[in-house]
Amino acid sequence: MDIVSGIGVIDKAAAILDVLEQEPLGLADLGSATGMPRATVHRLATALELHGFVARDDQGRFGLGRRVAARSLADVARPTLERLRDESGESVQIYVPRGAVRVCVVSLESPHSLRTMVAVGAALPMDVGSAAKALSGATTRRGWTESVEERERGVASVSAPVVQGGEVVAAVSVSGPIERTTRSPGRRYGAAVVAAAAEVSRSLQP
Repeated sequence: MDIVSGIGVIDKAAAILDVLEQEPLGLADLGSATGMPRATVHRLATALELHGFVARDDQGRFGLGRRVAARSLADVARPTLERLRDESGESVQIYVPRGAVRVCVVSLESPHSLRTMVAVGAALPMDVGSAAKALSGATTRRGWTESVEERERGVASVSAPVVQGGEVVAAVSVSGPIERTTRSPGRRYGAAVVAAAAEVSRSLQP
């Protein structure tokens, strides 16, 4: 870690995150990589885990958690979503699951005056909407799922899952007024959304 703030605990926590950005590590290896005592690393890593900055995999190794991953995902996905917005002419979003809700981490608005708007950070339900279905794995055989007026009257959307390490970690969505999307938005935008989600998935691979 090159930046030192002078606040010891924060500098040490940042050092742990810097190391884990490269690869998941067990406690002993994390201690060696950071040069910190095992007890210190364990105390800080478990605290970071509690707040979602660090997560453990099936082998017990520490890696970056959902909070850091969501920010990384937003950076990786933005160029793809910009192209999807330009090609579709509609608003596009990417959502990540957060317990009982899905949170919007990127939102790009349609150039049309009549458009759907979802604020970054908005927490939406996991029981309605195409993105909720995509996050739960309930897609069609073509890889997308759609919704028509499920969450908001006059709005339709189509979504596809983003996959990392064999797990669905996000959903890419196109949404807009039914006047343009029609009541079969998957027919119009499904292929483009699936392609965008696949591109983001590939970008997330190590």
